[in-house]
This record gives sequence, structure tokens and C-alpha cells, in this order.
Amino acid sequence: MDVFNKFYSSVSNTVSQLSGVLPGNPVTREFEATQYIASAGPGLLWKVYKGFKKSTKQEASIFVFEKKQLDRWSKSDRDIMIDTLKRGIVQLTKLRHPQILTVQHSLEESRESLAFATEPVFASLANILGNTENMPQPIPNNLVNYKLYEVEIKYGLMQVAEGLAFLHNDVKLLHHNICPESIVVNQQGAWKIFGFDFCIANQSMPGSAPFWPFNEYCQAMPALTQPALDYLAPEYILSASHSPASDIYSLGMVIYALHSTGHQTLGNIGNDYGKFKRFVNEVKNLPPSRLLCVNEGLREFVKLMLNATPELRPDPHQFLKIPYFEDIGVKTLNYLDSLFQWDNLQKSQFYKGLPQIIQKMPHRICIYRILPCLTKEFVNPPMVPFVLPNVLLIAENSSKDEYIKYILPVLKPVMLIQDPIQILLIFMQKMELLLKLTPGDEVKSDILPMLYRALESDAQQIQELCLSVLPTFASLIDYPAMKNALLPRIKKLCLSTNYISVRVNCLLCLGKLLEHLDKWLVLDEIIPFLPQIPSREPAVLMGILGIYKLTMSHKKLGITKEVMATKVLPFLIPLCVENGLTLNQFNALISLVKQMISKVESEHRTKLEQLNSIQNESKVMEQALTSPDNLVPTAPQTDIDKMFSGLGIDPFSFNTKQEKSEPAVVNVIESGSLSLEEKQRIAQQQETARKFSRQPPPKVIPTPVIVPPPQPSKPVDLTSSLLQSNLNQLTTKTPQPTIPQPTKVNQTVPNYNLNMGNSTNYGYPNTMPFDNQLALPPNTGWSGPTGNFSSFSANFNNKWANNQNNQSSMKQDWSAFESLLPNQSQNSTNNNNTDKKLNNSEMMDLLS
Repeated sequence: MDVFNKFYSSVSNTVSQLSGVLPGNPVTREFEATQYIASAGPGLLWKVYKGFKKSTKQEASIFVFEKKQLDRWSKSDRDIMIDTLKRGIVQLTKLRHPQILTVQHSLEESRESLAFATEPVFASLANILGNTENMPQPIPNNLVNYKLYEVEIKYGLMQVAEGLAFLHNDVKLLHHNICPESIVVNQQGAWKIFGFDFCIANQSMPGSAPFWPFNEYCQAMPALTQPALDYLAPEYILSASHSPASDIYSLGMVIYALHSTGHQTLGNIGNDYGKFKRFVNEVKNLPPSRLLCVNEGLREFVKLMLNATPELRPDPHQFLKIPYFEDIGVKTLNYLDSLFQWDNLQKSQFYKGLPQIIQKMPHRICIYRILPCLTKEFVNPPMVPFVLPNVLLIAENSSKDEYIKYILPVLKPVMLIQDPIQILLIFMQKMELLLKLTPGDEVKSDILPMLYRALESDAQQIQELCLSVLPTFASLIDYPAMKNALLPRIKKLCLSTNYISVRVNCLLCLGKLLEHLDKWLVLDEIIPFLPQIPSREPAVLMGILGIYKLTMSHKKLGITKEVMATKVLPFLIPLCVENGLTLNQFNALISLVKQMISKVESEHRTKLEQLNSIQNESKVMEQALTSPDNLVPTAPQTDIDKMFSGLGIDPFSFNTKQEKSEPAVVNVIESGSLSLEEKQRIAQQQETARKFSRQPPPKVIPTPVIVPPPQPSKPVDLTSSLLQSNLNQLTTKTPQPTIPQPTKVNQTVPNYNLNMGNSTNYGYPNTMPFDNQLALPPNTGWSGPTGNFSSFSANFNNKWANNQNNQSSMKQDWSAFESLLPNQSQNSTNNNNTDKKLNNSEMMDLLS
């Protein structure tokens, strides 16, 4: 904004200055002046303004002469000066040549000023050499410490010589004042002849020898009304004559001023006519040492140009042929100026070799001299592929400001050209450069549409180049363009192309674009698209694999377990058996599948554990509140748990044991997914459970029995084993058949493992009724003939009673247990009948 304000203020100041200078001047009706930049002409009286034509916005320069500058002279002298200036501009307007300044609007006069408009001008040669008279203050930055390159001097002198050849041979006109003030450098760096104020036209009849009338120098007249003495030929004094050779002498003096220290002339005469006469005599015997400052290749010819004898001086054509101009840079610039004369084949050959020359040329010449000539060819599409690489090479050496000002405006129309296809290819190859220099707004408005066209082209190389450069400026693409324009084109290309390399590059491009997309765009656009890809080549599969891996591991994206389980894994698992995969590719694929399965398992288990722990806690608390007799209630066994209890999947049930609830709670707590209120509730439930666990268990009064003296336990108790087996048979068989009474108590039990070492089921099969609990209470005090039953370590649970209730209608035969019951001597002295059988009620009382 500050730059705009400064520019606005400078324009306002300039316009305000011009408003006082050009009131009523017709030039201001068609041209707008914006900046005071230079001065030119005799005594640098012409002020040069930068501007443009109002109707076409075409750049131009406006030359303004303010009549008030002549106020120090008399009216007659002022009139002579004004007439001289008018004459020079009128003569300039009549001439048309590449080396003569082009007039766009003829001279206009008002009461305060003279003005006319020309092609865009940089400055006069006098300004460039340090003469800042009648210049804006401060000096424009582009003129501060400005230095001409040798190739600029060579080509500039060559252009002036060509202009003199045109004047002398074609127009038969003597310029009569060739000097730095009369040479103007235009905006492209070309040297143009100006200042025809003292020109002399041929007065001879057609067909006869040219004749230029001579006017003697008048010391009484102001110096501004006569040619500059420093550049005036010596024959003006010696023979009172002049000829085309006089202009060659003036050009030789200009060459000396270009190379001398401080850009001083050889005689340093100024406006002293007497000093000029003395210097003329010195020129006759000019020592070679005076010309040491001139370039060695030009020194000899400058001496010849400054010769006192006009006939010995070279004419313009001879001057142009000297070896000094045999320079590759000069030839290049000269060829660029004459391109319109050559056909496309000759032009293409020249443009192919131009990059080598551009790298050796000064950058200022490339920008201001070569670039304008190249951009003229952009109207010729067949030549654009030859010209465009040179323009982009110049752009590589340009600053961002230079690129935006001089190169980008001419590239924008070229970006719209689709035929020949090589244009798009060149832009794709230089896309990194374009993105680095082009502002963001122009990237969206000009470069991005060009990339869309590249994706839709039929050239494989262009498509691949476009896909490779797209991720480099993905941050500049807004969300709607990414979703609605770019991604659909990439997906369409990936599905429709017949080239595997293009398809793989599409996948690579999508993988690089993932970090610039959001999670839902990936889930909606990318993940469903991958299974639609029609090919199963290993390279394509690895590209798909890479996208899946990025989406799974990326922190911002992170595809959900539902997507992995329902969309990704059903697609990836069949790919694992593709025959074309190498071992490394298979390992990568199966590794990703395992990671996804593991992630689905862990996330879903955590979720189920959380839900189950909450349900268990709620049930435990509910039972604790509703069952005052069970101080530490066990988790109820559900119908599903009962249904699958015999299938060997008990370890996976969360309700088989009460201990399972605590780890679940721990998992819930560790998962960190509980709110503060839930954590407080669970902690309170745990505290309540701990209080219940600290209370002593309730005392249960057992049925009075006669407890025999304690006897040492035996490693193997066949009696208890046999009793347990018989009870198992009782519960599994209905109705129970009569079991014959064994004859021996210590009869060996067949088909049972009696090894009691480390077995927890006492040698019985794993599948046991009564939930793995022993059939008899441990403290009954029963003992057989060979031992007692105190070794039993568990009590009957409620299932026994339930079974008895359920089977109360069925009469049981307990005769099989009579041999196992205690005898008279061991149990009661009051019972003397050892052969008496117990009835059912007595047996139940005894077993309870």
C-alpha cells in the first residue's frame, strides 16, 4: 500500500507540474504524462516525460520545451531558438528509419510550451554519460551509476552509423550536430538519432552532385542556436565547408567521449570559439597517445575518423565493416532487429542457438534489448516452441520484479495456446521457475488452468510432467478448486489412461496431495476411488498401498476402523494372492493388512471392553443394592454364556468369573475415554466393593455330625474318586438305573487317571458337571474302611439342591453308596445293625 501511495503521489506531482507547463497544449488531450525521466536536444532543453496514449494505453514519451527557459535571452534570440527547435522536430517527424527516433504525435505549440510524443525513451546519451542538466532532481534511480556495457557501445555505434548511412545516401541530409545530446537511447536500449535542429538538406538538382550550403559560425548568436563546437568538424574552420564526412568526424568524437575518463571530449572546448580554432590546428598532428583510452580494436579507426582531411575518413558503410563489429553479441542484436526479413526455418535455426548467447550477454541487454524482439514472435504460434525457451531462460536470471513487469504480461497469452503441443511441454518443464516467480493470484488465474489443460491433453509426457509438478504448489490451490476441478481430473486420467506410468504418477500425485486435503475429502473421494482402478500391475498396487499407508498413519487423516474393515481390507486381502507381486511387494502388502487388522482389533476391543465394563459395573451395583444377603455378589451368568459354556470358549466370556470385571475396569480407565463423572462413579463403586470384601464372611452353622479324629491325608483317595464318579453318573443319567453294590471298597476304578500329582481335576476329564466343584462337603467326617473323606476340598453348590428339587418326582436308588457309607464302629455306637440300609431321607440328611 505504501508503494501505491508513493506512486500515486509521484504521478500527482508530475501531473500538477505538467498542468502548469502544458495548459491548452493539444498533446495533453491524447497523451498522459506520468513521470519526468530525462532531457535531450541542444543544451538539453527538451524535458522528457514517461507516459502513455489515453486511447490505446500504449507507452510513449512526451518531449516538452518550456518557453520560460529562454527568458534570459532577448526576444529575437528567443524567437530564433524556438524556430530552430521547431525546425528540428518537423524534420524528425518526416523521417522514418529504425535508427531514427520515431515520432508518435507531431509537434504542438501553446503559449507556454512546445510538445510532441515519441516512442518510449530511456534517456539521452548525454544523461547516461553524466550530464544531468535540466534533469529531474533527484536523479532517477535507473540512471544512478549507470554504466554502458561494451556490447551496448558497439551496437549503439553501429546503429548510429546505419542511421547516418540512411541520411547521407538516401535522404542526402547532413545532421550537422552528432553529439551525445542528439542521440537518444530508447526503452529497449537501441540508439536513435535525434536533434535535427541544425541539419542541412541537399540543394542540388536531381541527377547532379549533392550540394549542402554552408553557414559560417556566428559568435554573436547564442550557442544554443549553433552546433556544439566540441563535435564540429575542423573543415568548418579550415575550408569553410562541410560534407557527410563531417558527421563521421562528429561520430569519432562521440566514440572518444564514450571511452575517455569523465566522458570528456578531446578538445574540451565548450562554447569558446577561439579555443575551437586552436584545437583545429592540433587535430592536424594528433599524437596517438591521446587516443589510448579508446578500445584497442577501435583506436586506429577513431584516429582515421578524426583526421583533418575529410576525404580520408571512412564513410558509414566502411565504418560498419571494421573488425570491431565482428562480435557475436552485436551480430545477435543486429539479427534480432532484422528478423522480419527471414522465414520460419531461418528463424528456428537462430533461436536454437540463442540460449548459448543469452548466457553470455549482460542481463540488462537480455531484458531490454533481446526480450522485446523475442516477444514479437508470440503472435506466430509455430515459432513459439523455439522462442519460449529463450524467454524462460531470461526469466531465470531475472528478479521477481523484472519478471512481473516485463516477462509475465507477455507469457499470459502464450499459456492459452494449445497447438503446437510443445508449448505446454516447455511450460511443464519450467513449472518450478514459473511458480517461484509468479504471484499467487496469477498462479490461480493463469497457471492452474494451464495445468488443467495439460491433464486433459493426449501427450503422455505432458501428463506425467504435470502430475509431477502439481504437488509443489498444492498449498496455493483453494479447497473448492481442489475438490471440484483438480481431483476429478486426476481421477479421470488415472481411470482412463492406457499408460501404466501415467496411472502410477496419478497415484503418486494423489499421495503427495494427501497432506493438503482434509479427512473427509480423503474418505469421500480418494478411498472409494482406489478399488475402481482397473489394473493390477505391481507398480499400481504399490501406489495404492502407499496411499492407504499414508492415510492410516497420517495424524490428520487417520482412516477409521469402520472404513478399514468395510472398504479397505475387503479390497486389499484378495490382492495378497496376486501372482505378479515380488517377495518384497508381498511383504509390504501383507504387513499393511496385518497393521490394519491389528488396529481394527485393538480399537474395537477397547470399545467393547468399555461397554462391557460399564454394563458389568451397573449390574454389580444393582445386585448389591437389591440382594442384602449377598454382600459380594458375583456377576450373573447370562443365557448366552450358559449356551456356549460347553464349547470351549469360556476364556473369552466376560461373565464367567467375577475377576474379569476388574481388568475391564482397568482397561476402561487406561483408555482415557471416560468423562470425569464416569471416573468418579467407577471409583466409588470400587471403594464400595473393597469395603464389602473387608467384612468377615457370615457364620454358617453346619449340620451336627460326628467328627472323627483327624487322620493324615493320602496322596490318592480311591474312595472319593469312586464316589465322585458315581455322583456324576447320577446327575447325567435320568432315570438312574440300579447300581450293584461293589464287593470291595478298594476296587480299582477303570479308565480314570489316578495320578494326583499336579492335576487340578483329580484325574477326571475336563468336562465335569456341577461347574468343576466336588460332590461332597469337605467336613462331613465320613471315612471308609481304608480311610476317611476329609481330603475333599470343595462343597456342594446350589446346583445339587436345584437338581434334587428338579428330580424330586423321580425315585433314586442309593444302594450303590451303601458300601461307601460309614460303619457302626466309625460313626455311632448306638447303631448296632451294620447291614441296615438307609432310606432316601436319611441319605439326603447325611449328604447335606
